Amino acid sequence: MKSFPRINVLLMSALLAGCSVRSETGDSAKQDEKLSLPVIQLTNQDATLDRDYPSSLEAVQNVEVRARVAGYLDKILVDEGQRVRKGQLLFQLNDAEYQVEIARAQASIQSAIAQAKSAEVEMERVSLLVNKNIISPSELKLAKAKREAVEASINEAKAALAKARLHVSLAGVRAPFDGVINRLPFKQGSLIDEGALLTTVSDIREMYAYFNVSENEYLAFVKKRKNPDQTTVKEVELVLSDDSHYAHKGKIETTETVFDGNSGTIAFRARFPNPNQLLRHGASGKVRLTTDVDDALLVPQKAVFEVQDKNFVYVVDASNRVKTRSFIPRSRFDQFYIVKSGLRPGERIVYEGIQNVKEGMIIVPKPLTASNLRTLYAAVP
Repeated sequence: MKSFPRINVLLMSALLAGCSVRSETGDSAKQDEKLSLPVIQLTNQDATLDRDYPSSLEAVQNVEVRARVAGYLDKILVDEGQRVRKGQLLFQLNDAEYQVEIARAQASIQSAIAQAKSAEVEMERVSLLVNKNIISPSELKLAKAKREAVEASINEAKAALAKARLHVSLAGVRAPFDGVINRLPFKQGSLIDEGALLTTVSDIREMYAYFNVSENEYLAFVKKRKNPDQTTVKEVELVLSDDSHYAHKGKIETTETVFDGNSGTIAFRARFPNPNQLLRHGASGKVRLTTDVDDALLVPQKAVFEVQDKNFVYVVDASNRVKTRSFIPRSRFDQFYIVKSGLRPGERIVYEGIQNVKEGMIIVPKPLTASNLRTLYAAVP
């Protein structure tokens, strides 16, 4: 069996020992490296908080215009998207049939009037004969009944005439108020049934925005009113679907009276002016409600992580060692929490980079002042 020279064995041992020393030195240096993370100290402060609520936009008035009589559509006097004035003629249905009804009713009236004159003459004749005891008084009663029947037929004919004239007037469909014409489903010459939807008219000079808030938010909002019965006029902003801000502010006018049993929310209604008619019925947006919070302990949402539906942060102690801490939020907004319990003013928490933090790790804190907290929120897109 061939053996290696002794000097080669010693050289290999030295090389292995050197690798081991370098490996241990590298691991030690790696352990000595500490993460440098932004840390914020919690303080109580007053804050103006914005929260966006999905909303649906509706015209102050949006009415279906339906045919109240049947007939062929002779004329369409407006176009889709056209502004109209109250009382303006929109559609004209063929009224020839109703003109015939007018003529028939007028003839019935003339005939009934002639019959009434004849009945009057007959009653006078019978009355004279009764006074001379030539015929019995019952004949006079019968003559009076015939005259009353003829008078009733006159009234019936007059009612038929009024109905026919109403039908003629209803053949012309007019705008119920100032507004904008929407889609026209029928074309000229179409046969229209009674009750058919001809179009809708929207008054969009002002718009309603409906949005839902939670019960706690509703109570906080209502308690700030001095008079519970007054109509609230708190100003709100509207963010459009393209994330642009609507130029005009609105005012909250009223709330519904019943909470939704499924979502636990209640609807608010805000009114927005619409002078340029940018807003349209059926559009969507977000109502931005500003809330003033006094002496609130704020925690950035970026600093929070969830485990089994509980909220946690990394608290940094005096030796810069991080420990997990759960807390209970009072409210949650877009970019932060308002703390109800679990955290105290003066404590430091890791603001950013929590995905790289482990329990018990020692870090190098980069302090962020609490006064810059709202600036940090505003900087988040």
